[in-house]
Amino acid sequence: MTMDLPSPLSPLRIGTRGSLLALAQAHETRDRLMAAFGLPGDAFEIVVIKTTGDRVQDRPLKEIGGKGLFTREIEDALLDRSIDIAVHSMKDMPVHQPDGLLIDAYLPREDVRDAFVSLRHGAFGDLPEGAVVGTSSLRRRAQLLARRPDLRIVEFRGNVQTRLRKLQDGVAEATFLAMAGLNRLALSDVPRSPISTQDMLPAVAQGAIGIERRADDARAAALLAAIHDTPTEQRLAAERALLAALDGSCQTPIGGLAELEGQTLRLRGEILRADGSEVLADEARGPIADGAAMGTAMAGRLLARAGRDFFRQ
Repeated sequence: MTMDLPSPLSPLRIGTRGSLLALAQAHETRDRLMAAFGLPGDAFEIVVIKTTGDRVQDRPLKEIGGKGLFTREIEDALLDRSIDIAVHSMKDMPVHQPDGLLIDAYLPREDVRDAFVSLRHGAFGDLPEGAVVGTSSLRRRAQLLARRPDLRIVEFRGNVQTRLRKLQDGVAEATFLAMAGLNRLALSDVPRSPISTQDMLPAVAQGAIGIERRADDARAAALLAAIHDTPTEQRLAAERALLAALDGSCQTPIGGLAELEGQTLRLRGEILRADGSEVLADEARGPIADGAAMGTAMAGRLLARAGRDFFRQ
């Protein structure tokens, strides 16, 4: 039985947000599929979908609904068959997908680290007392205040280019961006200093691209299987299980990272009070196949230590 491959007359429609980074991720997905099956570029169509999270830029995400704001309209397009697959930054994805949709394909993971970005200072340690730092991430805000309670944190939403422009305009002295995004956009000229994951645990699934499809779409399943990266899947199984059991969202400061060490998976996780006044961390190692169970168990330990009021603002 031969596979029904996309063609210029019947292209595979790839749904994505419209930012430069989202488009770079969609193009990487397309290019990997082209290479895997020897297909021309016009066998694919990139479909840009404007999401609520993209339209509303003047308020923090926690005030308008959290992570689903970057995915809802795209998933609606999948369900009504306007697109065939959707490309997502996995750190933006809720832990559960709508009925009829699933994510079972991942591209090789990029650099997971955060990057300190400033036009005036070379490294995080160079920030003067009381410096203004811009970030829209509750995790980064809490992690920064845990290390430097003197800092003044201001809201800093927008894509990479918007945030760099805000730095140039003096809205803040520094910000933090994902190294993965800077690498995927080839922004080698952006002044940045990578932060070790020992010093700043990244967001769950940072640096990972996931591809969503309809559960009943056998053609999409077969196409995506050819570009799927198993190590990324194994790592995210542990991290997203941790997030799910913590009931994680954009309103919860959580860091998590799984790493493969031979046949062993190392998982680190932390939860923080929003003001950085308390950080609870945990670490575990075990067989790769037990990653999801490790994530769930770690969440239980952290929640038991945290108590009922830990996440209250």
